[in-house]
Amino acid sequence: MTLTSHTTNTPEMAPACITLDGSQGEGGGQILRSALALSLITGRAFRIHRIRAGRSKPGLMRQHLACVEAAVRIGSATAEGAALGSQELTFTPGPLVTGTHEFRIANSGSTMLLLQSILPALLLARQPSDLVLEGGTHNPFAPPFPFIEQAFLPLLRRIGFDVTATLDRPGFHPNGGGRCRVSIRPAGDLKPLRLGDMRTPGAPPAAWARICLAGLPRQVAQREAETLRRRIALDPEQCMINEHAEALGPGNTVHVFTAGDGFANVFTGFGSPRVRAEQVAGDALASAEAFIASGASVDEHLADQLLLPLAIGRGGSFTTTAPSNHTRTQSLILQEFLTITVTTEPIAPTVWRVQVGT
Repeated sequence: MTLTSHTTNTPEMAPACITLDGSQGEGGGQILRSALALSLITGRAFRIHRIRAGRSKPGLMRQHLACVEAAVRIGSATAEGAALGSQELTFTPGPLVTGTHEFRIANSGSTMLLLQSILPALLLARQPSDLVLEGGTHNPFAPPFPFIEQAFLPLLRRIGFDVTATLDRPGFHPNGGGRCRVSIRPAGDLKPLRLGDMRTPGAPPAAWARICLAGLPRQVAQREAETLRRRIALDPEQCMINEHAEALGPGNTVHVFTAGDGFANVFTGFGSPRVRAEQVAGDALASAEAFIASGASVDEHLADQLLLPLAIGRGGSFTTTAPSNHTRTQSLILQEFLTITVTTEPIAPTVWRVQVGT
């Protein structure tokens, strides 16, 4: 099946091929993933050079190739230069293919980053899609599944997009093997998303935690839970331990959730053989505590994730902490493909307002 876009919801687009410098901004894989997503939405081809030029291993790695291959399949596209180590890629999209798709990433490559590349176009389709993603679901340096489930998707649904995700089993570094399902249905009437200051800086919002454990002694999670309860006074039912016997390899994550307006901000500590359980919990807590002290509505990671949905929807605004390089880079890429405006302005010492206009 092919896509018929919600053209009334899509900003004005130009037909020309776009040339991108992959070293600009944060200089990593985000530029490529965002370009793939926007190319599928707009039908515009792009050429990207100097891919990941600032990284220790520049060029396309397996994770990035998996995103390109998924976009090629979803978009009936051609991709010249799609090879390991390539620093140049030309991507030309065709008709969007909705329906059922399965994507498997070797080892623990992030399924959530692959999802970034193809979900936005499918959100605008007039036909439903069902995705099965296998690989890493709880990865360092990538949004873990609980972030997508509790922070990102609730706000997409608030905009008017119809999307849900279910985790069948987690996949941790380095073994991977996780599995999740994503269901996308045609969007309803899209609405602007506006998230302002919702609390006094430093005033603690409702909080809870979830510890994910696979193939490790339960005492690891118990030590993490004790650290959490001691630092933020959680009741036992607010600090759940989920043991995953179905996982294909060992792993451990600690997720701290702070309540927003119909969503949660999510802060994660990732277990490692060289890191004590108390430190894993402490990493998640430190990020949560810094965010709570700011008074912003969304944290820096959710901020850069929200820009694209707002740009293809009805716009909106939110407050966040100082925009990261990822947020600034996303703003630049969006304005290469779409006729929109993205503005950021400080409104308090630790709070910025971000506005997206279409």
